[in-house]
Amino acid sequence: MHNIIGETLMKNPITFPKAEGIYTRQAHCDIPDGLYEREHGRNGFFGPASHILHTHKPTGWTKWEGPLELTLLDLNRLNDSAPCPWKAQRFMHNGQTQVCFWKFDVSMPDLARNGDGDMILFFHKGEGEFFCDYGHMSYREGDYINIPRGTTWRLETSVRNEVLTIEATEDLFQLPERGITGRHAQFDLAVLDTPKIDEAYKAQYGEHETRVRAKRRQQVTTVTFPYNFLDTAGWHGDCVPVKLNWRDIRELLSDRYHLPPTVHATFLSNTIIVCTFAPRPIESDPGALKVPFYHNNDEFDESIFYHQGNFFSRDNIKPGMFTLHPSGFHHGPHPKAFAAAAANNKGERKYTDEVAVMIDSRYPLELDVLPNGVKVPGYLDSWKE
Repeated sequence: MHNIIGETLMKNPITFPKAEGIYTRQAHCDIPDGLYEREHGRNGFFGPASHILHTHKPTGWTKWEGPLELTLLDLNRLNDSAPCPWKAQRFMHNGQTQVCFWKFDVSMPDLARNGDGDMILFFHKGEGEFFCDYGHMSYREGDYINIPRGTTWRLETSVRNEVLTIEATEDLFQLPERGITGRHAQFDLAVLDTPKIDEAYKAQYGEHETRVRAKRRQQVTTVTFPYNFLDTAGWHGDCVPVKLNWRDIRELLSDRYHLPPTVHATFLSNTIIVCTFAPRPIESDPGALKVPFYHNNDEFDESIFYHQGNFFSRDNIKPGMFTLHPSGFHHGPHPKAFAAAAANNKGERKYTDEVAVMIDSRYPLELDVLPNGVKVPGYLDSWKE
């Protein structure tokens, strides 16, 4: 048994960090009154970190000048697009990802295939049917569908859909390693749904002409067939689209310590971390921090799509909004959220009430040119008391 454990578990040597002046024995806990903790961390919360106690809030700026800033977008203000994923409004990108908000209300007339990388669909609103090379699945609000690169697919719907799409350009999405929590932590692999060759799938067989809109190098080529390309009679293997609803995620918890966002990781590429924040119990220990800590997470740009609920670390944020915080700039809870958490030490509020999708990137993210009104003015000032 000793040899098996030694071979399968990652181990870290015991290190003794340096300390100076006033400090706490445990990060994010028992912070002295009048002081504010900031984490200076590396490698997306996975690397070395120090915790600095400030006499002022690290977000207490009075002026911000320069090309980079903390940004709030209201994606609700984007226009609808055609029922084709390659026509969706892209609003953020880099060489490793394309992030779009796709709004439509009719079925896709053509099939889609992404040759640039794996693709995640997160359904902010809507419901319908997903057909692909592997069969059929129904989808609803709150579902993720992870589509492997090269899969041919389409959506059928009769209602309005709003979909966050995340591409792993020249890469693939996988599940995070759960380590000592075990492979069933957060969600058992049994909750992942896969397409079925059911009666709904067989009913769409036919000799009618179909077009496949295939994207490669961010260019779209249309390939036409005299029959329905989705004519699969059967398959076996483990390269297949999977569906996961946020309601099936069982959040990792600690009542005495505020866990970092990376414990909520849902999908990973080599450079992108997709996390899901779902309702969970609020830390109950009086000394434990109850909102995200102030930090400058160097090496990763951080962005969050707000799906539903009351976002406990932000003020004046509503569903359908999106924030981008570049690496290297301090950020953390808004003043009202910070004050509300401090007032909750008696435990009147037991649970968070939010669902959000975090997209962290190892490489800098660029915002696209967007229509007037999408970028919300004054976001930088929202940290002022």
